[in-house]
Amino acid sequence: MFPDLEMPGIDLVLPDFRWLVENADRVVGCILTHGHEDHAGGLSFLLRQLSFPIYGSRLSLGLARNRIGEAGVLANTDLIPVADGERRMIGPFDVEFIPVTHSVPHGFATAFHTPQGVILHSGDFKLDLTPVDGRLTDLARIGALADGPGIRLLLSDSTNAEEPGHTASESSVGVVLRGLFERHPDRRIVVACFASHLHRIQQVANAAVATGRIIATLGRSMATNVALARELGVLRIPDACLTDIEHVGDLDPSRVCVISTGSQGEPMSALALMAAGENKWLKIGREDVVILSSHAIPGNEGAVAKVIDGLYRLGAEVIHSGLADVHVSGHGMRGELQTMLAVARPEYFVPVHGEFRHLTHHARLAVTMGVAESNVLLCEDGDVIALGDQGLDFVTEVHAGYLYVDGIVGDVSHGVLRDRRALAEEGVIVVVVTVDAHSGEVLTGPEIITRGWVHAPEAEALLEDARAAVRVSLEEAARAGATDFETLKRRVRSALGRLVNERTRRRPMIVPVVMEV
Repeated sequence: MFPDLEMPGIDLVLPDFRWLVENADRVVGCILTHGHEDHAGGLSFLLRQLSFPIYGSRLSLGLARNRIGEAGVLANTDLIPVADGERRMIGPFDVEFIPVTHSVPHGFATAFHTPQGVILHSGDFKLDLTPVDGRLTDLARIGALADGPGIRLLLSDSTNAEEPGHTASESSVGVVLRGLFERHPDRRIVVACFASHLHRIQQVANAAVATGRIIATLGRSMATNVALARELGVLRIPDACLTDIEHVGDLDPSRVCVISTGSQGEPMSALALMAAGENKWLKIGREDVVILSSHAIPGNEGAVAKVIDGLYRLGAEVIHSGLADVHVSGHGMRGELQTMLAVARPEYFVPVHGEFRHLTHHARLAVTMGVAESNVLLCEDGDVIALGDQGLDFVTEVHAGYLYVDGIVGDVSHGVLRDRRALAEEGVIVVVVTVDAHSGEVLTGPEIITRGWVHAPEAEALLEDARAAVRVSLEEAARAGATDFETLKRRVRSALGRLVNERTRRRPMIVPVVMEV
């Protein structure tokens, strides 16, 4: 996951792998439903502790291989490609791979054929009737499973369960992009999107080629993914229409299209560096049109807005999804979720993949589509459910929290995050004092250093009162015969905390540093 505003300093968030590690002997494989980073990105961390094969489409495996290879753990896995409609045994599991349409190509729903009936997991999906690559969600196969053995349990994508109607086709974005290219024939065009959104990249490339432009990619993941997709035949861009980003400055701006990463405003991404005027390859100016072909992921709105402001300050024209239909979702809306339920006709239903409110709306939708209310389970991370002769029910819970990654250090604790939030909200006061180890007499100090509490030059009187309060507390401790290190620190923290609260109504972190001589 992306970190949110309550996670200062965190680079990314992983699931806590503890239960998997404790049950390593039971792990027979991992299925990649599709290649998005929020589904495959944790593998490079998990494979440091476990070894197992990974199944998925050639594209999904190729996208995952890049991250796993960078982490140096490819030796801990076998990447096993599967085809549309293929059915194979993975350990004790009889798994069938059913094509679904999503914003990244070659996604799968997975049907598990079990003694308790078919369990169908939708993966991330939409019902796009005119997909860019012609690969439709195979509702016919899902319907055949419902008519044949029947679908005992459906677990289905809930991301857009609050949104009425149907998600627009991905191909509709291509029409809009083509129009924008034609309306700006004399200006350089920069399009930012997810590096894994290869259908979108194909449509940008189609618009660029049709209007006589040369295409360059910007951002390491974009270059890597485009190369992989062209190798697999997923992307079709003529060699003559591609150039390296370092040659863009030599070309007429009206003949250039740059496809860039950074549509979510990530601080060091190619687009963010452009907006700050610090990109090595591209300097944005009045001759540029920048298209953000994405929606901001919840929590990233501020970062995206900052990038847009920066681009405007440099004179560029910026086009985003609030101004033109340059993005559509890869997840089905309520109409498509209803269609999936109508075709699958499951006996039991569990909504998955979304915030709790999305799961709730999807659960209610299932009831309106004929699933018995008692057969719909609202589950959260860590819930263990069992499907048996008596039906579907909760069994127990396992540990399934988050693992916070800061730089190369994993497992940043909740305590560390709590301290970081306190520092961000209230600041810190450090008190340095030296006392006699035998008498408790103050020898030097107290010296008070503050960050984020008050501006020292404007609060000298307050700081002097704080020093006096600390000195008095230490003198009282000395008279009471308290000279041990921890007691003195506690006295300093208590006395200073009272004064700070009374005078400023703030609660900064107070760090006493008591040195004994």
